[in-house]
Formats: sequence, structure tokens, C-alpha cells
Amino acid sequence: MNDLYFIRHGPTHLKSMVGWSDVEVDLSDTEKLARLRAHLPNEGYVISSDLKRAVATADALELPQTRLPHDPALRELNFGDWELKTFQEIDREDHERVFAFYDDPGQTAAPNGESWDGFCARVNRGVDRLIDSYPNDPLIIVCHFGVVMSQIQRVEGKGAKHTMRHNIDNLSMTQISYDQQTWSIHKINFSA
Repeated sequence: MNDLYFIRHGPTHLKSMVGWSDVEVDLSDTEKLARLRAHLPNEGYVISSDLKRAVATADALELPQTRLPHDPALRELNFGDWELKTFQEIDREDHERVFAFYDDPGQTAAPNGESWDGFCARVNRGVDRLIDSYPNDPLIIVCHFGVVMSQIQRVEGKGAKHTMRHNIDNLSMTQISYDQQTWSIHKINFSA
């Protein structure tokens, strides 16, 4: 069985669509990082998305496990032309599409971006590859809001709109396990 610990990176303090942009992260809450570290296993492997905010968060956790190479499959959703724009800016430029994107997540994508369904397929392939490569080992995956949501959706077997009811805070942990047949959720948005 694999225990998967999905850690959302620290806050960026941006109020816009942040997908593939390499933005700075605030890791000044060292006490919260230490509390989070205390709730993670001492064995297994650590991996992060290749985006700076996830890499820096994994570094700041100072975990003893073997660190695997950063994985672009664990990146946040690609917002394409909406990247680093606020909802209000996008709404003025692309009203119909942005409402379709939120009202019925699935096939709708930002111009030059990724759809939710395509994003989930990418992340699922990346997570499956990790499970296949490290069977029965705990995996600490430092990633993004969307990545965590995609895996909750996978386990719950519900649609994206249902899944989006969950909060996933910065520096929170969502614990999921897979026993080669069954997925289980143990914690969602656990904040130490």
C-alpha cells in the first residue's frame, strides 16, 4: 500500500490565476512548517512539482527522506492566456468562457491553457508513475491546489464541481492511500 501525503505549497499572496508562472513563495511561518513536518512519516520519498513555490516549500520542510527529481507532471493547471490575471480582468475579456470554466469544469480551457479534464489526466499519470516506481513506500508530494483537488476527485469518484467544495489551504496536508485496488482518503486539508 502507498500512503500519499499531498502538501500544498506555501502562500504566494497573489490574487490572480497562478498556474505555471514561477512566483515567489512566503515560507516565513517556520513554526507551521515544523508542525507539518511532525505529522509526516520519516521514511519513503519526497517529490515536488518543478515550479519554484513547490520546490522551495519542499526544501523548507527539511525532510529526511530521499528527494526525487522535481516532476513537471505535478504542476498546477496551465491557465494559458489567463495566467496572472484576476477573475475580474478575465471576466471583462472572456465572460462566457470564464463562467463555463467555473460552472462546468471539464473540457473548458483558458485560451492556450489546459482543461480540467486534461489537467487531471496529466496529474493522474504522474501519480500512477510514482506509485508504480515506489510501491509500498510513503510518498510526500509537494504540489499545488489543483493537484490536490484532482486526487480528491479521483478518490471520491465525483465530478469536479463536487470536488471544488473542499478547501485546500497553503501548507496543508491531504493524505490518500492506494492498496493496488482501492483508493482511500484519510485527511483533507489537515493543518498542523
